[in-house]
Amino acid sequence: MNIRIVNKSKHPLPEYKTPQAAGMDLMANIDAPITLSPLERTLVPTGLYIELPEGYEAQIRPRSGLALKEGLGLLNSPGTIDADYRGEIGVIVVNLSNKEISIKDGDRICQMVINKVEKAQFVEVEGLTETLRGAGGFGHTGK
Repeated sequence: MNIRIVNKSKHPLPEYKTPQAAGMDLMANIDAPITLSPLERTLVPTGLYIELPEGYEAQIRPRSGLALKEGLGLLNSPGTIDADYRGEIGVIVVNLSNKEISIKDGDRICQMVINKVEKAQFVEVEGLTETLRGAGGFGHTGK
């Protein structure tokens, strides 16, 4: 699949790092480092603008290594970029660690996964089909 992209960043285009990778890393495109205190959040620009085909979305997801080693997470995760959005991709990062974290220009801050989206139509009914689970949720099967 070809996706139209405008790259206004100082960095190369996102790419898959291995042949079977699902996501492409996105890099921070900033003029000065950003330092986040514990539990602080900010929007990090990427300098990238994409045009997805109708019926697709881009999901912005955390990078597992950053989450484990640094405590850097993403809010609104996964973030969805709709096919009709034409603005800059911005990433809402949060410091979930107990120490300051610095993000520098060119740091790989998240990954982007392209997914097909199915459109659904609701059909209003009087009741739903019974199942063994029923309305059980939020730990209903035990610890």
